[in-house]
Formats: sequence, C-alpha cells, structure tokens
Amino acid sequence: MRAPPLTLPLRAYRAGLRLGEPAVAGLLAWRARRGKEDPRRLSERRGLPGRARPVGPLVWMHGASVGEALSLVGLVEGMIARGFSVLVTTGTRTAAELIGTRLPAGAVHQYMPLDAPRWVGRFLDHWQPDLALVAESEIWPNVILGLHDRGIPLILVNGRMSERSLRGWERSPRTAEALLARIAICLAQTQDDAARFARLGAPRVSVAGNLKYDSAVPPADRQQLAYLGEMIGERPVWIAASTHAGEEVAAVSAHAQLKSRFPDLLTLIAPRHPGRGPEAAARAAEAGLRSARRAAGGRPHPGVDVYVADTVGELGLFYRLSPVAFLGGSLVSRGGQNPIEPLRLDAAVLHGPHIQNFAEVYRALDAAGGALAVSDGRELAASLGDLLAEPARARAVAEAGQRALRPFEGAVTRTLAVLDPFVAQMKLAALQG
Repeated sequence: MRAPPLTLPLRAYRAGLRLGEPAVAGLLAWRARRGKEDPRRLSERRGLPGRARPVGPLVWMHGASVGEALSLVGLVEGMIARGFSVLVTTGTRTAAELIGTRLPAGAVHQYMPLDAPRWVGRFLDHWQPDLALVAESEIWPNVILGLHDRGIPLILVNGRMSERSLRGWERSPRTAEALLARIAICLAQTQDDAARFARLGAPRVSVAGNLKYDSAVPPADRQQLAYLGEMIGERPVWIAASTHAGEEVAAVSAHAQLKSRFPDLLTLIAPRHPGRGPEAAARAAEAGLRSARRAAGGRPHPGVDVYVADTVGELGLFYRLSPVAFLGGSLVSRGGQNPIEPLRLDAAVLHGPHIQNFAEVYRALDAAGGALAVSDGRELAASLGDLLAEPARARAVAEAGQRALRPFEGAVTRTLAVLDPFVAQMKLAALQG
C-alpha cells in the first residue's frame, strides 16, 4: 500500500530541525553540563557511531527510558537465538547505565540520535539495520521517514497510546496517518491501545500484550544482599519505590505514624530519579527521622530510620529485602509505576489512585486481593501497619498478586511469532547477498 504524502506540518518539522541543527547541538551541550547526557558519548546523540557495525544481519531495537529498554531484553535474547546481532538504543542516561548490565552477548548499546534529519541519516547509514523495533510510543518523524526511505521495516512493539496522546494526535489526523502508515505493524499492549492506533490510521494493528510481564526479575548483588540483610536483621522493613516529589513526604509521614507501634521500623525510599536522593533525605529530616543515603556511602545501621536508595539498578536488591512495597507515581498524578518486579520478588504491593499507566494489571491485582489501594498518606500508614503486623497476610497478598499476573504473560512469545516472517526474509536476503 502506498504511504500517504507528507503533510505540511511534517515538511515544516523536517526543515526546522535541518536548519535548527546548531541549536539542537547547543541543547545537547547544555544537557551534558547538567548531567542529563553522558559527555563521553555525546557524539552518539548526533548520530556518530561509537563502535563498528557487527557483520551480518542486524536488528535495531529502541526503548527510550529504563522500563521500555528492559522490556526489550526478551526480544533481544530471542533474536540473538535466531542468529542475529542486535543494536539496542536508549534515550536517557539512566537507561543506558542500566541496560548495559542486562544485555546478552551479541547485543551492543548506543544512544539514540536526536530526531534531526542529518543525524538520523548518518546513524542509519552506519548501522544499516535490516529490521527496526521501537517500544511503546516512540513516534519520531525523521526516524520513521528515514527508515521508510531506505526500505527498512519498522515495527512498533509493546505499543501504548493513552487517551491524552490520542487527543493530541487527533488535532493533526493527516500527519498521524502519514507517520503510522509507514510502520509495518503496530503490536499494541491492549485492545484499547490497538483501537486508538487504528483510529489514528495505523493500517496493520494487533494485540500482543505487555512485554513487561515477561521480564526477568531484576538482579541483585549476592554479597550486598547478605550484608544488608544481616545489618537489617529482624527489623520490620518496607520500601517506597520509584517515588516522585510529594510521595517521600507521605512515606516519612507513614513512618512517623507507625514509629510508636514499630520502634525499630526501617523505611527504604528509592526515588524514581536517583538525583533526588538529597531531597528525600531532607524530607526525613523535616519529620525528625534519621536518614542515610546509599549514594553517599550510608548504610541502614540500627540508628537509621529512613534509608534512601538513590542508586541506579539496585531495586532488585531492595525488593528482596522488603516484604511490603509501595509503588510511587500513584499518590501524585504520574500514572503509577510497574508492580510486576516487586510482586515477582514476593513483596505485597500498595499503590495510590493514579495508576492509569498500568490500569489493566492494577484492576486485576486489586480484584484478586493481590494489591492494596490507598488514597493518601494516612491510608498508606494504616495499610502498611496491618501488613507489617501480620507477615502471613503480606505473603498472602503477594501470592495473590503473582497468580493474578499469570494471564498477562506470553507477550514475548507472541511478538517473536510476528517477527519470524521478517526473520525469514532477512535470512533469505543474507543468503542471496
């Protein structure tokens, strides 16, 4: 099917980024000075390669941030098992630091170039992928157009389209259709996501489920697990994980409310963005609680009430230490965080009302008694106190949550089945080439 012509907004977007490339380079430099970009690898963001292209067919997979990138690991392993090299790109520094420790042999990492036409062009000219996969909602016009112009199939995997995004795209329906028509297949997470993509003009849409339900549990350093476990000992402990501004206040307030009931209570706080560690420690101090920060070398010794886990890639360690986990981004309007990892590591999950990013799974969890909803800091303290006082109940909530997750699994297998015809084409092309 012939792709629709480029709309005026798309032409203006391409021309603006072509002419505005010096300004975009300045933005990158500014971000590097603020620590938001890796200065040693800044050239990758301009499409300049940081290493040689592997020999043979190559699959490119992109996940912008931590969750999206980690969701791709099962597909990376599947494509390597089929005999292909894999290039994985990310857009954030935190995702790059974390994914580098999770990729199997046969995969390489680079930063995604910003969506300037010349930068995207030289990235594609160097890597020459035979197939491209992008996760969730990464719709970058110059990337899509560059792949289409080179005849490289693009597949949207783990596709997600919120009602808010849909309304935004519907203000430019012809532009949305011009881009989505150039995507070979949209594999959506849910029927609702699929309907939104189809409504915008994506011609080939199906539902494969959410790859995150098939993700392996996050790793933990065994020595650190033993060391911290011995230090914590028999203290009651819980974690407020992936917290956003305002939620640390609720966490330390819950601790303060429960302190007389559990005098040796230990609260772990893992901010969603580790750079907010000092802020989380400050909130504890304001509540009269003693804190220590992991990034500053602190330890959860008996004199510490609140231990701030402000490091990258260690949630697996702290979930293993905590029988109860509150998932952040849910008491404030951020859409909630992924409950899968703590559940798989045997933690009972608490969450606030703002869970639209994972609405389907939270509905299933709540209905099965596999997670508990709280509306504010007072309810958080009450539910937390009940679970800490009754470890058997906390275990029962975690087990119910694990059972509720099982129907959601299998997205990696379904996605790889859709990719296999493209795999066959790549193998044929390699034999003929």
